[in-house]
Amino acid sequence: MTAQGMNRTFEPADFAWAHKSLIDGLLGWRELDGFWEGELSTSALSTATAVVALYLVDAEHHRPMVIDGVHWLARHANKDGGWGDTVRSDSNVSTTALAWAALSLVDDPETRGALKRAQQWLTDAIGGTEPRHIADAMKSIYGADQTFAVPIMTMLALCGRMGEGRAAWRHINHLPFELAAFPQKWYRMLQLPVVSYALPALIAIGQAIQHHKPTWNPVTGMARLLTRNKTMDLLARIQPENGGFLEAVPLTSFVVMSLASMGLKDHPVVKKGCDFLKSLVKHDGSWAIDTHLATWLTTLSVNALSRHGRFLGEQDKSKLLKWLLDQQYHGVHPFTGADPGGWAWTPLPGGVPDADDTSGAVIALSNLVPSGHEADEPAKLGLGWLAGLQNRDGGMPTFCRGWGNLPFDRSCPDITAHALQAFAAWKFRGVVGDEWDGTIEDAKQYLVKNQRADGSWVPLWFGNQGDEHNENPVYGTARVLLGLQAWWAMEEKEDTQLVTMIRRGRAWLRNQINEDGGYGGARGLPSSIEETALAIEALAVGLPDQVVEDPALVADWHRIQSAVAWLIDHVRLKGEMEAAPIGFYFANLWYFERLYPLIFATGALNAVAAKQAWFRVAPGLVSIPA
Repeated sequence: MTAQGMNRTFEPADFAWAHKSLIDGLLGWRELDGFWEGELSTSALSTATAVVALYLVDAEHHRPMVIDGVHWLARHANKDGGWGDTVRSDSNVSTTALAWAALSLVDDPETRGALKRAQQWLTDAIGGTEPRHIADAMKSIYGADQTFAVPIMTMLALCGRMGEGRAAWRHINHLPFELAAFPQKWYRMLQLPVVSYALPALIAIGQAIQHHKPTWNPVTGMARLLTRNKTMDLLARIQPENGGFLEAVPLTSFVVMSLASMGLKDHPVVKKGCDFLKSLVKHDGSWAIDTHLATWLTTLSVNALSRHGRFLGEQDKSKLLKWLLDQQYHGVHPFTGADPGGWAWTPLPGGVPDADDTSGAVIALSNLVPSGHEADEPAKLGLGWLAGLQNRDGGMPTFCRGWGNLPFDRSCPDITAHALQAFAAWKFRGVVGDEWDGTIEDAKQYLVKNQRADGSWVPLWFGNQGDEHNENPVYGTARVLLGLQAWWAMEEKEDTQLVTMIRRGRAWLRNQINEDGGYGGARGLPSSIEETALAIEALAVGLPDQVVEDPALVADWHRIQSAVAWLIDHVRLKGEMEAAPIGFYFANLWYFERLYPLIFATGALNAVAAKQAWFRVAPGLVSIPA
């Protein structure tokens, strides 16, 4: 660490300008109804899967979209010949294999070179492009989780990349789609080989594999024959009205191509799925991962703007409150069987209630209704929903309680801490009493057990591509600290265990600052706006409002100042701030969102602006006027 990185300062005028620029920029991104929709990155993976799905349904009718899609893939290959999930991502095996398969469907002069280079990249990466090479690579990447490995190999088989006839399916495991015929409440006991949200893939791909490679087991074969129609009816029932499962292009594409390969091109699920895919193609021929993350982005924006000052008028708050309350689920969700009370990441019909979005929405309600009781009952319902989702280990999963140990059904620190933050927001309002004491204590104990020896926490839903294991402890630690510090502010008595967790987490976070003054996923990884902003916010929120002569807190303030200076530089130099691919879901499926840097940076500078007393502390630190 150089002295320059640790001891940067900034001018009051620069802070004021950057602060105002960020707020104006974020407010300027609102839609006419007052919410934020954002813009997800285009995706080679989504483009490849959509192209194949449309081709297999009707190659001639969809030819213009197919050609535009493969041309986009050819133009956006990385210099090494492979593809990452986004245009800012390093090449990876899964996406390159899918793009290679899609390009093989069309003999086009503009794509031949890209196809050849892709084959060479795969050969260099996994030893060859024979089916055994691909199967071994998928096993190495995904292990026992079949959620993404089987769909990838299924698409490659449908494109002729896994061999001919029945032999093409030799390396592809059967998916027990017949289990979907059991009552939904039994699913967690059945230990399905896919995560909870992947039920459409289990049914459609499972049926396609059975169609192309019937099982030799007569009992299993009979079970699949008897449940074929029942599970197809279930698939149709859980398909959203707009056709998009989870609003996700890859998942919908895998369902469509699987059914089309069985001769079901005219099935209602296929028709609705095709309509969904065609509605989302971009002008350049590409597809994004999801439709949008409007609810998530809106609650993030509301909560970031609420850190300090009044940047939303009463009329704006009223519109946002109505918009957000209209999205709360008041019935059992047909897809996951989730109880009433949660929120999804989007108001669109493909959304599914989840813990992170429910926590964000509950916190936003407290910021949209700073006084009065208009949101008390919806907030209680949301908090009760979170309490009901909690796993036995005290942590919060993403979608469904107790489904199993696959990634998105197990507990994770970032989502658990976000839930704590939601409970804290309403404890401050007097709405949370002692009815959830057990939930809160179990969540804290989960975070104690999952804090690493160095003081950090690793999140589930956000990674860093520069890390050897794709982990992002800066994001995870910042998110957990925000939750713990929110709860600590509500504690009526000293909780030494909580204080120890916070101190260890802050000590680790402050020491991850890079030599340039910014933060990456961990010390030494390239600094990004998102990670720098989250580190600033977590450290700033934990400072007391009045100055305390504590060496650790003064050290935190030094890091905050240096990171703010780095952030101001990037607001000034970048213009529209470049989003980093720090997000992933669907088993290492990366994306970036155009509004993340703007939202996170706004929250960071608002958190710093709220600590006015600290602007006049320590030699060499600037004073920012109130």
